[in-house]
Amino acid sequence: MACDNCTACGDMADELEQVTTQEDEESRRRKALKATGAELIRGEGVSGISVGGWRIQTRKAPILKMGPREKWEKVLGSMHLPQMVFGDNFLELVHEATGLKIHFNALDALRGWKVESLPPVQIPAAAKWKSRIKPVEQVILDYDYTFTTPYAGSQCVQNKENDQGVVDGTLEWVESQERIDMAALQAKDPILFYDEVVLYEDELDDNGISLLTAKVRVMPSCWFLLLRFWMRVDGALMRLRDTRMFCRIESDSTTFPVVIRERNIKEDSFDSLALKGYPKDSAMYNDPTVAGERLKQKGHICEKLTMKSGTK
Repeated sequence: MACDNCTACGDMADELEQVTTQEDEESRRRKALKATGAELIRGEGVSGISVGGWRIQTRKAPILKMGPREKWEKVLGSMHLPQMVFGDNFLELVHEATGLKIHFNALDALRGWKVESLPPVQIPAAAKWKSRIKPVEQVILDYDYTFTTPYAGSQCVQNKENDQGVVDGTLEWVESQERIDMAALQAKDPILFYDEVVLYEDELDDNGISLLTAKVRVMPSCWFLLLRFWMRVDGALMRLRDTRMFCRIESDSTTFPVVIRERNIKEDSFDSLALKGYPKDSAMYNDPTVAGERLKQKGHICEKLTMKSGTK
């Protein structure tokens, strides 16, 4: 006898297929973890993985409270901070043999914002925004209230001596013709670890969004991360600043790793997009990936991380 509710049966089949796919993925992941000798890291607010000589960790914590927030204001020399600052959140990648540490945090990102000090985006509504210092004070928008940052990550070499007596070094990003291996990223390798952390966020008094996030994906053959600053001032301007990093996980984990970084900057006004035939409605630009395909390219650079080592 034919089913009286084919739609329900179809939905159930889709759900079963999805569950089966998830179970298959988890099974592949467990096998890959065992095959690579990887170990997952778990702690209070911290998660990550140790694999191929790398220790990769993320931490998620609540937004800064008033006390720490005031200390940040003193450090940055500014009474203006994003509405939500996740000051204890981070993403870090440590290459244990060489001591290389690449990390992403809100304080360094806001230091970059303070140094770049872009002029504020001018819109009529901005003059009516409430003061973030004292409600009785007149609002003077003489700072970049979108918190746009040129930040592309922080790096250092931790004191660590290897067999050759190398104890420290100077890190430098140099322009390179090498590119991120997109084929490696598109390969159907199991994902050993994935996470995303928010560094700061501001809703621009309901006039848009300013958001800085860091995502990392670790596979048996490589790791890949995306640091993304996304800004939309409704009816005025959009900015997208993406920093992508890629590194192969080599069998010899004692040598200095090859880390490739690509930075991409896009920006466009709503008026300019309208002239190109795109919609001017801000609601059409909630997804930064989709919006980024329409924004004007402002800059692109590809770099490789190098280290000049010091010896004893």
